[in-house]
Amino acid sequence: MRVRFWGTRGSIATPGAGTVRFGGNTSCVELQTGSGETFIFDVGTGARPLGDALMARTTGALSATILLTHTHWDHIQGFPFFGPLFVHGNRFAVYAPEDINRSLHQTLAGQMEFQHFPVELDQLPASITCHELTEGHHEIGGAHVFAQYLHHPTMTLGYRIEAGGVAVACLTDHEPFSDLLWRSDAPPGRVDAILHQGDRRHARFMANADLVIHDAQYTPEEFPAKKTWGHSTFDYVVELAAAAGVRRLALSHHDPRHDDAMVAEIEARARALAAARSPAMEVFCAFEGCELILEPSTETSGEFVGPSHARVATAARILVTDDDPDMRALARLALERDGHTVREAPSGEEAIRAVLEWAPDLVLLDIVMPTMSGLDVLRALRADPRTAHLPVLLLTSMDSESDLREGFELGATDYLTKPFTMPQLASRVRSCLARARE
Repeated sequence: MRVRFWGTRGSIATPGAGTVRFGGNTSCVELQTGSGETFIFDVGTGARPLGDALMARTTGALSATILLTHTHWDHIQGFPFFGPLFVHGNRFAVYAPEDINRSLHQTLAGQMEFQHFPVELDQLPASITCHELTEGHHEIGGAHVFAQYLHHPTMTLGYRIEAGGVAVACLTDHEPFSDLLWRSDAPPGRVDAILHQGDRRHARFMANADLVIHDAQYTPEEFPAKKTWGHSTFDYVVELAAAAGVRRLALSHHDPRHDDAMVAEIEARARALAAARSPAMEVFCAFEGCELILEPSTETSGEFVGPSHARVATAARILVTDDDPDMRALARLALERDGHTVREAPSGEEAIRAVLEWAPDLVLLDIVMPTMSGLDVLRALRADPRTAHLPVLLLTSMDSESDLREGFELGATDYLTKPFTMPQLASRVRSCLARARE
C-alpha cells in the first residue's frame, strides 16, 4: 500500500509560519492499494491539494472511495473544493456513519447550499453515490474494510483497511472511555489488562496493524480541561498501540493551537514512551506530504476478527434511572431530540418495575442511588431471564476501578462518567443500540 498525508490538523485549518513543518490543512489521507484502488480518509481542507494531484497524475476518468470518519466540518470542509468532483465521468463512492437524523446526502448538501457555496451538491458533474455504514466488515473497492464506532460526541467510525497482506487503520476522532487505563490486578502493557471494555475493544481493533493513524490532539496536561470534547492524548494512543502490537503509529489531528515546535515536542515525548513500551514500534507525528510504502509483514499475526455487523440505530424506548431530576431532564432532552421515547425512574425499585411493565430497548442507570444502587439493579436484571440481555448503560460521577470492574462483570453494556454533554450521551446511546451486546 501507499499512504500519503494531505491534511493532519484537527478542528480548523491553521496556515501560517508556525505550521510549515507539520502542515495546517485539516484531515485528509490518501491510500492506494497494490491493485491500484484509491481510498481517501476524510476530506478536510487537505482534499483540495489531493484533488489537484490526482488530476495531474491521472489520465482518463478518476474513481475513488471516500471514507468519512464523521461529518464534523473539519472532516468534510474540503469536499466542495475537491477538483475531481467538477469533472464529468469521474466516480466517487462516499461512505460515512449512519445517522438517524439526516442522510449523508443531506449533510454534504447542507454545506453546499447556495448561501454557503456557489455550486450545489447535485450540480457537480462527477458521479457521487452516498452510502451509510454501521459497525462491521464490508467489501469495498476490492478491499476488506472494517468499521468500528469511536468515542466522540457524534456518530464516528474508525476504519481498518486490509488488502494485499497489509493492514491500515484510521482512528480519528476518539476519546478514552475511562481516565483509568490499566487494571490494578494485572501487569500493564497487555490488551487484556485494559480496564474499560471500550478501550480494550479499541486496542483490539488496532491489533498487529502495519500502520495506525490516530487522533492525538492533546497532551496529558491539556486533557482535563478538554474532557468530553472527543479527542485523545498521545500517551493513551501509544499505550494502546504498543499493547496491540502495532508496527507503525502516526499521531495526527494536531490541535490548532499547537505550532510546529509543540508538535515536535509531542513527537519526542511519544517516542520516549514508545521506546519503553514497544521498542520495535515506529512512532511519528504525521505531516503533510509524508508518504509511506507499506509492504506485507513477514510475521504471521493470524486473521483479524473485526466487529460484528450492527443493527441500524433507530428510535427506541429508553428508561432513564437517576435520583437526580436535573440529570433525568438532561438525558430526556438529549434522547428525545434523537426521536427516542423516554420514561423516567427516580429509584432502582421503580426502574425494575418499569422494565418489566414497559420493556424498554435500553436502560440508562445511575450507580449511586439512595436505597437500591444501580449495580444492585443491574444484578437483578441479569438474574431474570426476561432481562438478562437488556442493554444497560451505567452512569456515574465516580470513575473508580472497582465500579468499572464490577459493572462490566455484572454485564453492563457500557459505562459513561458524569459530567457528560448531551451530544456525548446521544452518541453513546446510539452505539449501544446499534451494536449487539458483547
